[in-house]
Amino acid sequence: MKTLKLVTIVGARPQFVKAAALSRAIAAFNGSDGDVTIDERIVHTGQHYDENMSKVFFDELGIPAPQVNIEVGSAPHGRQTGEMLSGVEQILLDERPDLVLVYGDANSTLAGALAAAKLSIPVAHVEAGVQDRMQRTPEAINGVLADCVATLLLCPTERAARNLAECGITEGVHNVGDVMHDSFLRHLPAAREKNYALELLGLKDKSYYLLTVHRAENADDPSRLSGIVEALGNLGKPVVWPLHPRTREALREMRAELGGYVHTIAPVGYLDMISLEAGARIILTDSGGVQKEAYWSSVPCVTLRDETEWGELLDAGCNRLAGTDAEKILAAVAAVEAQDCSLPTEMPTEIFGDGRSAEKIVSLLAGSVLSVTP
Repeated sequence: MKTLKLVTIVGARPQFVKAAALSRAIAAFNGSDGDVTIDERIVHTGQHYDENMSKVFFDELGIPAPQVNIEVGSAPHGRQTGEMLSGVEQILLDERPDLVLVYGDANSTLAGALAAAKLSIPVAHVEAGVQDRMQRTPEAINGVLADCVATLLLCPTERAARNLAECGITEGVHNVGDVMHDSFLRHLPAAREKNYALELLGLKDKSYYLLTVHRAENADDPSRLSGIVEALGNLGKPVVWPLHPRTREALREMRAELGGYVHTIAPVGYLDMISLEAGARIILTDSGGVQKEAYWSSVPCVTLRDETEWGELLDAGCNRLAGTDAEKILAAVAAVEAQDCSLPTEMPTEIFGDGRSAEKIVSLLAGSVLSVTP
């Protein structure tokens, strides 16, 4: 029996959702009668540290408790990434894993990938190839750099694999589908049993818009955040807004007046978020993960960014880019409303795979140890 010693680096909400699917698949794999067992150690950087943005996800999704929490907390990008890099490096020196696994495009991803690469430890990047090398957002830079040092590049879509090929990266590339899709499909029935908006706010299904804003490019830029706030005053329907701590502080500093029709709530757990998404009339967001969850919920999405890594959703006609200009946001919402919030009837059904992405990744991880271990 051969053992793959795996260190998984997580730190932000979307990573917890992805890690849940993979940790569950690892446990199932270890329970089979194979030639390999996977010993996973989870390292939490503490990038998202609020209980509603971290602990609740571990509890709800059944993620094994992290062996280490670096507790880096909130800080500017450079300092936060640097502190993570130092902390992860020491852990890897102590653990000496066979492989380090990182997810997506967060600062935790870049820190984990760089620390491993500098110690000559192979890196597996889940959600590889998604980011456009021409973009200059912090998230795009993180994702692209992680791709450059990864040994296993685990793509969620065909487009992501093509992006890597266009940059000359073809070795170790696998289109496995999206592990967030795995988690969504697993937890949707339980989420649908709830009606969080009705229970919490008395709002019926399809009577409200759901809004999320958390990216630094929006939350830390008063002019962009002001455009979003201005649009809220003219949407004409109730808005449910789970507030990221960064955004809450920015609104406080702006002394923003949102109006009584905007229901600001604390960040919610995974099941409650899916419930809110499934019950929304339209979702407005700057989150990459929420864009996908809107699609899986069959709810139209307006993206509050100037570009998106999920061009597949634009092509499918279920997502619209609006940026943060109030008039453009209102025009995008009006266009969706003009179609009675209906999605195109012939949307591709398997953009993000078949819901078995985690199983495919685990097979590839096991194969990697078989190929290098005498």
